[in-house]
Amino acid sequence: MIVETAAITEWIFVQEVPIPNDVAGLLAPGEQPYAAFKTFRDSAIFTSKRLIVRDAQGIRGKKVEIYSLPYSSINMWSTENAGTFDLSAEVELWTRAGRIKIKLGKGMDVRRIDHLIATCVLGS
Repeated sequence: MIVETAAITEWIFVQEVPIPNDVAGLLAPGEQPYAAFKTFRDSAIFTSKRLIVRDAQGIRGKKVEIYSLPYSSINMWSTENAGTFDLSAEVELWTRAGRIKIKLGKGMDVRRIDHLIATCVLGS
């Protein structure tokens, strides 16, 4: 029996961007940033150890919540490319904490994200 559960959180990646200069302050010793993506209000960074999502909150975006998802907690993932009527691609991560959904903006390469996840999860 398959039970559908709601995602514990959902993020939207809009486009790939240069790695932010201030990400160095978030990294552990030996951790390296691989790629960064603009999210709705901030950024997501794939590193050698985890996915970091910074979420600016409030009217001015001064309050920032940081999510840190270690690759070791990812049990499975799926990717779905954009279709004719559904223009956005999606990535779902099944983790120890629950399911996380990532929607990709128009023109985003879902296979690029799939390759990043595979490299980071399976390479660790």
